[in-house]
Amino acid sequence: MARNTQVNADHNAPPITQTLARFVATHPSRGWSDAVDHEAHRTFLNWLGCAVGAAHHEAAEAALAAVQVLEPAPQATLAGRTERVDIASAALINGISSHTFDFDDTHLKTIIHPAGPVASALMALAEKTGASGRQVIDALVLGIDVACRVGNCIYPDHYDRGWHITGTTGMLGSAAACSRLLGLDTEKTAMALGIAASQPVGLREQFGTMTKPFHPGGAARAGLMAALMAQQGFTASPRAIEAPRGFAQVVSPKCDWNEINGELGERFEISFNTYKPFACGIVIHPSIDACAQLRERGVKAEDIERLELRVHSLVLELTGKKEPVDGLQAKFSVYHGCAAGLIFGRAGEPEYADDIVNRPDMVALRRKIVATVDDRIDEAAVEVTAVLTNGTSIALRVDHAIGSLERPMTDAMLARKFHDQADPVLGAAQVEALIQACWGLGQAGSVQALVELARLRS
Repeated sequence: MARNTQVNADHNAPPITQTLARFVATHPSRGWSDAVDHEAHRTFLNWLGCAVGAAHHEAAEAALAAVQVLEPAPQATLAGRTERVDIASAALINGISSHTFDFDDTHLKTIIHPAGPVASALMALAEKTGASGRQVIDALVLGIDVACRVGNCIYPDHYDRGWHITGTTGMLGSAAACSRLLGLDTEKTAMALGIAASQPVGLREQFGTMTKPFHPGGAARAGLMAALMAQQGFTASPRAIEAPRGFAQVVSPKCDWNEINGELGERFEISFNTYKPFACGIVIHPSIDACAQLRERGVKAEDIERLELRVHSLVLELTGKKEPVDGLQAKFSVYHGCAAGLIFGRAGEPEYADDIVNRPDMVALRRKIVATVDDRIDEAAVEVTAVLTNGTSIALRVDHAIGSLERPMTDAMLARKFHDQADPVLGAAQVEALIQACWGLGQAGSVQALVELARLRS
């Protein structure tokens, strides 16, 4: 007996796959404002700093060891390392390292970290093909637009089902960007998107483990391979994204096609990209900001009788780990983030070291924090009340944390963040030259000089 397994399917969806393919293949180079172009450079800079910073994390070491079993050809550079591997493996490992610290860019409307999948694939492919910096920036803007527009279409329902949206839209962004860099026409770009659409990567169950950063790495590799296969004539459904049993309708009950088609080529989603001052889940940032402000007011950890948080339910859903035991878990603990903000006044990667997570004063302060759900409070806001041992209370509210669109990190702050992450790996002088190469990428005739600066010299 036949079964109706597709409930409320949209059989008249617009030709999304073809529309995006045409956009990626034919949109003019630098066909956007100077502000958009500058944001692309900020995005690339932030991505590369994160990738270099975590290049020697145990997650990157394990992934590289697995890749080396395959005896890869030395085609592409691994940021912050001496080794070279094949371009697909470079996309994978650079994608993993760029997300390991949870310090990468965030498209706040969807919580997508778009550069991990897109830039990781592009850097590997550009090194192999000898692409210019302008070609990379163009492809970055367009690839991120594809990933985030599809994300807009299916968020939040897709995310609420348990998908990690960075990976599940990232393979489309990566495929689009690589297709652009390869100069594929509309038909082959559509095939690349179709191949990628069958490879969504990532479940939220993996948050707090090494497999979370695997998601952008896996998406980078999937999208790169999709573009290479399409270049060679491999085919896919021309309606792979929008069909009733295509990607979008399978992974989400909500499919708002206008989020993809609306102002296509006029509004660029990279304009809404943000950068993290704190190395953890984005929903913790308002709470860390608030606790750092308490510290600036002279409040010390030993003064705290109880720290009360009022947060949106998503904060505890994503970051409710009360007793994290290591750095990866602590990145999903609003309690640890608050303790770091109050004790250190910051929450960079050093504040998520395993020994800091298990330090007695951090553990003691975490246990004094009480978080209450109040969905009248926006996901990006927090109300904090510090009840002090002397009987007084201090209350404050953060509606927009530092790093948000309303309070963006400056170029100088991004450069400082890059130094903080990469100096221990490459040295300050090499890092400064690398930062300048990132700012000048759009004018570079080749990516080779930048790639050499990103590589650890033996």
